[in-house]
Amino acid sequence: MWQSSAAAGRLLLCSGRSWLQLRGYSSTVISGKTVEDGVLSSFRSICGEDGVSLGQAVREQHGKDESVHRCCPPDVVVFPRCVEEVSALARVCHSHRLPIIPFGTGTGLEGGVGAVKGGVCFSLRKMDAVLDLHPEDFDVTVEPGVTRKALNAYLRDTGLWFPVDPGADASLCGMAATSASGTNAVRYGTMRENVLNLEVVLADGSVLHTAGKGRRPRKTAAGYNLTNLLVGSEGTLGIITKTTLRLYGVPEATASAVCSFPSVQAAVDSTVQVLQAGVPIARIEFLDDVMIDACNRFSSLNYPVTPTLFLEFHGSERSLEEQVSTTEEITQSNGGADFQWARDAETRSRLWKARHDAWYASLALRPGCPIAGHVGDGNFHCVMVVNPDDPDELHRVHLFTQRLARRALAMDGTCTGEHGVGLGKRSLLCEEMGDPAMRAMQSVKEALDPLNLMNPGKVLQPGGPGDAQQLFLHLD
Repeated sequence: MWQSSAAAGRLLLCSGRSWLQLRGYSSTVISGKTVEDGVLSSFRSICGEDGVSLGQAVREQHGKDESVHRCCPPDVVVFPRCVEEVSALARVCHSHRLPIIPFGTGTGLEGGVGAVKGGVCFSLRKMDAVLDLHPEDFDVTVEPGVTRKALNAYLRDTGLWFPVDPGADASLCGMAATSASGTNAVRYGTMRENVLNLEVVLADGSVLHTAGKGRRPRKTAAGYNLTNLLVGSEGTLGIITKTTLRLYGVPEATASAVCSFPSVQAAVDSTVQVLQAGVPIARIEFLDDVMIDACNRFSSLNYPVTPTLFLEFHGSERSLEEQVSTTEEITQSNGGADFQWARDAETRSRLWKARHDAWYASLALRPGCPIAGHVGDGNFHCVMVVNPDDPDELHRVHLFTQRLARRALAMDGTCTGEHGVGLGKRSLLCEEMGDPAMRAMQSVKEALDPLNLMNPGKVLQPGGPGDAQQLFLHLD
């Protein structure tokens, strides 16, 4: 457990540091905003000279994710190394009324990291330790710099894995902050079902453990569910500095397959019937003909250009035979073609990489409006490739996405099956939740962050910057 040892040493170093809060004497002007030099001195006294950056390139890197929303760079970027430093930096920000924007890997799709009101970006990449692994209890605690691929590499020899897979190699704490899910959610659930506890630094620097410090119960009926309150809060309530996650045994056998259909309806009917038959399918992903064509071109594949399902089965060799037999019978009854198998690990990896690269394949497609989705849990993505320099096209796409989201709401669904609200879906959130629920959310926000310093302008404030460009929708 070299990572645990390193983390322990680092925590001792941080705990022995004396925190200096120097009030401002002069000031530095950055992008039109004023940051007191005394505040910068305080930041440097906490996380070192190399832990504070005012460089334009660094600030711009931390002011944008992979969404269409414009870059909103922070005034300064800090790089804390432990929770004590995060807490101390937050206290300085709280004292000087500076907005705080948490940053993990920047792979979000809703503009959640943009500093729309300026302020301080907390880049958490240096906090990258796996702290506690309990194989016998199937759980692990990680810091925010640990990504899902890094965790699974660490777990490789334990017989365990963490299955929530949004495609991007995202920070696990960032995945908790956005309530991420992905291709395995139909069997293993989303982040909301797989987070057992969170360590969170609040706006005033105090540290909260949502299920009690050090606790990792498989289930609990103790008090309010603070863990699920913070999961999906998108940095608006606090900075997640540790997450304790549920792990699973690596399946004995895995098989993947691709099946083409004559129509979208046939593929959807097959999915519903597979789930109704009780098949514990691990992944079942839908791509329409436009999307499969884009994936073929982008990933050098040669699948038929028709509505398609990508499927994966987990279990013992015997259970796989039963799952595959039932699924093939159902798909063929709906006009599906014979399965094209990907049995070895390399071929399976290539198949699912093509599915995960669907976003980038879509960006290379012009014109077109492809659809892909986690059809097993009712979540699809409609991707529109748009010219950002054409105001009329932007306006028409915006109107389309609004109609699309409202159609989902009219069918008792949601405007965001995954990736969160961020900047682009705030008004839709109000329509979905209604006034009483929005007032309750606002009350929670005011109780935990009365100065509105935590990632301001996101989730609960419709009408602000970024509302007009929401081009990527996830609907249930």
